[in-house]
Amino acid sequence: MSGTFGTGGDEPYRGLLGAEQSGPLVLRRIDGDGAEISIDAARWLGLATAADLSVLDHAAAPLLDIGCGPGRMVRAAADRAVAALGIDVSDDAVAMTSADGTPALRRSVFERLPLEGAWGTILLMDGNVGIGGDPLALLQRCHDLLADGGSVIVEADADAWLHETAVFIAVGDDGSESGPFPWARVGHAALRDLLGEAGLRLESEWQVSGRYFLRARRSISRGSARATATTTTATPQTMTSDSR
Repeated sequence: MSGTFGTGGDEPYRGLLGAEQSGPLVLRRIDGDGAEISIDAARWLGLATAADLSVLDHAAAPLLDIGCGPGRMVRAAADRAVAALGIDVSDDAVAMTSADGTPALRRSVFERLPLEGAWGTILLMDGNVGIGGDPLALLQRCHDLLADGGSVIVEADADAWLHETAVFIAVGDDGSESGPFPWARVGHAALRDLLGEAGLRLESEWQVSGRYFLRARRSISRGSARATATTTTATPQTMTSDSR
């Protein structure tokens, strides 16, 4: 299953971005199991909220927003003089983000990206930890994209131990339906375990306005630590040699 969020079929996500719809998007499992999930996707078109800004309080440049949508987080980062880039697989989302000069690329997170292994912060907002239907694979990819000591900040589901992976369709408020796509939902308690499995160390977690966020850090690799130690040890020797 290779579809992406809200695409294919009647393209309800594209309709939302084009302001042809104003209501929520509903996610519905194609196997009919579970309740429908209502997403306030129209919020993505607005300015960053207090909850969004709380995330940037924990962010360091350079920042990568995965699944940036229309770009509200990238713009908010720029307002704080934090260098940031958004990526999204939606042509329309990238066009909306870049229309005012906000940096964005049409790219999958699993494709080659700029600054591989050098990002200071990676954002997975608005349930984007579900991209591709495999949260562990996505978090492992984030680990590889981060610089040593860099952080990933993930928005998690309020249902603490939820860990659901399925194939969904998105349904617009006018009944329009997308094609099927793999997606996942992860609660804030279940996410702690996944972060650890991905080699990321939980640093902090908080909630604002009923939204849950976790920040986890990529540990400094042994190779980098050895290089730092060698440099630190070598410096006095070099100074001693120069003084002679």
